Amino acid sequence: MKFTLLAAAAFAVSAEAHCIFQEVSVNGAKQGSLVGLRAPYDNNPVYDVTSQDIICQKQGSTSDKVISVNPGDEMGAYFGHVIGGAQIPNDPDNPIAKSHKGPVTAWLAKVDNAASSSKTGLKWFKIWEDTFDTSSKVWGVDNMISNQGWVKFDLPQCIAPGDYLMRVEVLALHSASRPNGAQFYMSCAQLKVGGSGSYSPSQTVSFPGVYEKSDTSIVTNIYGLTGQPDNGGKQYNAPGNVPVMQC
Repeated sequence: MKFTLLAAAAFAVSAEAHCIFQEVSVNGAKQGSLVGLRAPYDNNPVYDVTSQDIICQKQGSTSDKVISVNPGDEMGAYFGHVIGGAQIPNDPDNPIAKSHKGPVTAWLAKVDNAASSSKTGLKWFKIWEDTFDTSSKVWGVDNMISNQGWVKFDLPQCIAPGDYLMRVEVLALHSASRPNGAQFYMSCAQLKVGGSGSYSPSQTVSFPGVYEKSDTSIVTNIYGLTGQPDNGGKQYNAPGNVPVMQC
């Protein structure tokens, strides 16, 4: 009986409906599992927005590869339940549990060397977001699930050449009505951007810093009067109220 209870507890921990950003694609070409990524070892979320873990997740694997891209390329970020995707055959929580509604955002920060520069002290700017469609009641996470774990967006045409970290974040809000209930999932991709763009962001933010624990986009109840995760039909703004950059 003791063994059975311990086994059940272990399974419950391992089977939590979380996710990991674990692969990058460029114009549809998959780069390989964990290639060019700074990713956590496990799929547990970050809860504390004041922690250094809010930058690129907890310390885990760091690839020695840098992914070459050009302005205008279609970037893809793949999220799976565990490394490799499904945890079990027909995993209902791959890429993440359907209950984990919330936005998906993508950010860039310029670095000297994408493979070795520290993640701390960087200046980030937002390049894309998929939050909540008030007409369809569809969240960014819903679109990610519909696309088998992939989120895709174009790298801005005006981005200046050089090395960058690209941070892609899923925010799950199903338990966000209480403090420290929001779940953040992210990794950082290591990029070398080519081309001849000249964009230099006039507005940047810091991680940690841009998100506050009391942010009403982080401590929020997404369930309407009918109990559905429709945000009561209201518009939802991603945390920090940071606009997407424009070329």
